[in-house]
Amino acid sequence: MSGSDIAGLIAAGVFAVLVALLAVPIVKLGRVFDELRQSIRSLADGATPLMDEVTSTVSTTHEQLKKVDGIATNVSDATANVSALSSLIAATVGSPLVKVASFSYGLRTAWAQRSDRSKPTGRRSR
Repeated sequence: MSGSDIAGLIAAGVFAVLVALLAVPIVKLGRVFDELRQSIRSLADGATPLMDEVTSTVSTTHEQLKKVDGIATNVSDATANVSALSSLIAATVGSPLVKVASFSYGLRTAWAQRSDRSKPTGRRSR
């Protein structure tokens, strides 16, 4: 064996050690990719029932919002009716009440002035 053969054997040995050292991280990286594939598969399998539940929840919520919209419409109509009734009562009863109040105020004022005239004021006339 010559020197070049020995150098070739040493180079081949070093190359084999280098390949063995690089094979370990590559095998570990392959395992990581396998785990990643399994995780993605389990997420996809779990996402389908979750999406079905979300669809059901959104549908139920939409139905409830329709009911709430109907209730809000009825409350709005009732409020308009109460407002109209209040205006009608104010127009019907309010005007006569104002007249009665004005008349009673006039009577009280006249009565107070009449009773003030009958009392002596303590002033002397000249």
